[in-house]
Amino acid sequence: MCYGCVATTRAEHEPCGRRGFCAGKIQGRLAAVRALFPSALVLGVLAGLGVSVPLVVTASADDPIMRADEVRPGDKGYGLTVFRGTDPERFDVEVIDVLHSFQPGQDLILVKTEHPRLAVAKVVAGMSGSPVFIRGKLIGAYAYSMTSFPSEAVAGVTPITNMLAELRRAIPPGLWPAGGSAPLPGKKTANLNTESREEVPSPTRYDGPISGWSSGAHRAQVAARLGPGALGDAALGLGVSRVATPIMAGGLDGAGLRDLAGILAPFRMEPYAAGTGAGTSNTDSNLTYVDGGAIGVLLASGDVSLMGLGTVTHVVGQKLCAFGHPMMGSGNVAWPTAVGKVLWIYASQQRSVKVGEPVRPLGTLVQDRPSAVVADLTKTPPQFSVHIAVKGGEGAPKNTWNVSIAEDRFLGPQFLGVVLRQAIGATISEKRNLAIEVEQKVTIEGHGTISLLDEVVTATGTEGLDWNAADSVRLVAQVLSNPWEKRHIERVDVMLNVRYESDAWRVRGVSVSEPRVEAGSTVHVNVILEPLYGPAVVRTVAVPIPESLGGRDIDIEIANGAELVPDRPNPESLAQLLVNAAIKSPSIRTLAASIRLPSQGLLLGPHVARDLPPFALDALRPSTSDFGPAPFVSRLDVVVPVEHAVVGRDHVRLSIKPKHHP
Repeated sequence: MCYGCVATTRAEHEPCGRRGFCAGKIQGRLAAVRALFPSALVLGVLAGLGVSVPLVVTASADDPIMRADEVRPGDKGYGLTVFRGTDPERFDVEVIDVLHSFQPGQDLILVKTEHPRLAVAKVVAGMSGSPVFIRGKLIGAYAYSMTSFPSEAVAGVTPITNMLAELRRAIPPGLWPAGGSAPLPGKKTANLNTESREEVPSPTRYDGPISGWSSGAHRAQVAARLGPGALGDAALGLGVSRVATPIMAGGLDGAGLRDLAGILAPFRMEPYAAGTGAGTSNTDSNLTYVDGGAIGVLLASGDVSLMGLGTVTHVVGQKLCAFGHPMMGSGNVAWPTAVGKVLWIYASQQRSVKVGEPVRPLGTLVQDRPSAVVADLTKTPPQFSVHIAVKGGEGAPKNTWNVSIAEDRFLGPQFLGVVLRQAIGATISEKRNLAIEVEQKVTIEGHGTISLLDEVVTATGTEGLDWNAADSVRLVAQVLSNPWEKRHIERVDVMLNVRYESDAWRVRGVSVSEPRVEAGSTVHVNVILEPLYGPAVVRTVAVPIPESLGGRDIDIEIANGAELVPDRPNPESLAQLLVNAAIKSPSIRTLAASIRLPSQGLLLGPHVARDLPPFALDALRPSTSDFGPAPFVSRLDVVVPVEHAVVGRDHVRLSIKPKHHP
């Protein structure tokens, strides 16, 4: 039995030889229609008349699908979903009615659901996509909840016609990240040589100079774009919303889950503590997707696993549609997918949820659309591997971490920060003075390996450290969002060298022998540094005072040299961006004295011009264009090495006398 069969296990599907609809029958009917009415001719005539042609799927009387306008109140049928394990089971449904134009171009079918587990759990996160059948025909996917705190098992069903339209939607040629086969691993990508990031702006893009990327700024931009209603949730006054896609988070502690929750909040998704599936992955090479089976979207896998759990609605050949609503509303994507296993349904008055694990990686999510997500089993998703080793945590149960992360411009770097925090926190787990040296290597397709070094000193242990500010996280984000070339991140290697030392010197005061000095002279700044134990020490920094400061009051700022941001030229290519990334700041074992100068400098493409006189600034500014060299405030920095890491900052004010010329 092929269409709407009553089989509830994978084995019962086997006699008919098909798992879902017969693609051959559908293709045969389409061929007959094309023979009578050539599609190009019909579409051409309609377009010439100014008639828009919506992307819909129609059905005839003997089709195995049923349109929403064919559904009647009181119709009874069943749905398929996994309650435990990997095999779908039946649950009964009864149609309440149809909400017309629930969303633009989409109705919503309201149904009651009956099953012993649903009697307790009501509406279940993770059931999104569960196929629903009436009179043996597929009407759509379980996808919406009718209230935030359901007291009865009532759900909204996305019509299958909308979902199949998304399944057949073509990916525009050359559109990143999944135009044809490229840029999946092993495929070369085109050098765009353009400042334009993309033809269709993505809600997860980063706006602004890519060299200034920060995790917080990117999160804020995404949250602003994905405000209420941005992902298609209906505001009907009934609390109607998408049934949540739970994120199964394995290998994370409470702090990691809280960090992850902040990343996922703009998408209205929540992480749940679960397993990584490492013990069951790839145990059955014949395990594949079936209608009503569990599907996971593997945003990260390995020692840390992040998987969005949902349900397959319908498999057609080597593609499938699922969820009945968007996951993140990202359009064309390229995220790994996996056959899922459901361990249990946790029932809650607030939100019941399926808890599961991935059991077999298979295919790639290629579309994340308003009425469905679409996976292609023939695609290999782009991922980058992360290898982290922690030295200094001898005796810890685990000191190496291996994770694969989906190569997404927003999620990829954010998840890398989560993994770094988890690796150091789980291995060291200390609330004491630590010195951490972070050696990082980022390997980029076509550009080799970039070596980076971060140094961290903390008096409160590993908690509170912002790993999203790590150089490797920033570089991964810049490469994935750069406007010049679409390049694959091949791997990220991180070595964390941890020392249990109390060797930091804290800045406790700054003084000069004379508060009024002459321009052109040198002032000796005495910095009082206090160790954790023992007497304070004094180190002196000799600072030359430029003649241009005569007649001014100035502040000399004292901090560790690592806080200085080198003047880097504005990159005009990915190669220049990578050169900039390799420019190192001074070590934390330095003292830096800085003076803000009255003059400005200019960033002239790949060049940096410092401390320019006003006439030079005027000459270099374009008079007929808004685009020109970027100005920056000039600074005089003096950096001297010291024996220990420096924390804290201070300043001293001086009055500068004009230089006396005899």
